[in-house]
Amino acid sequence: MPREIEWTDAEEIGIQLQEAHPELDPLTVRFTDMHKLVTAIPGFVGDPAKSNEGILEAIQMAWLEEYNDAK
Repeated sequence: MPREIEWTDAEEIGIQLQEAHPELDPLTVRFTDMHKLVTAIPGFVGDPAKSNEGILEAIQMAWLEEYNDAK
């Protein structure tokens, strides 16, 4: 069973998003779309209403780091 992931787990979310969507450049993903991608991660238990711009920016930067490392 996947471990439980919350909104505050930006680094883990970035890794999961890169593994699930290696074709996407994180800088081109709208926050509304990223929100949907995050809530679809297996093991994600965060309240969908508890995200905000700051949280999504942190996730985007963590994902971008993984994306750049994968190049």
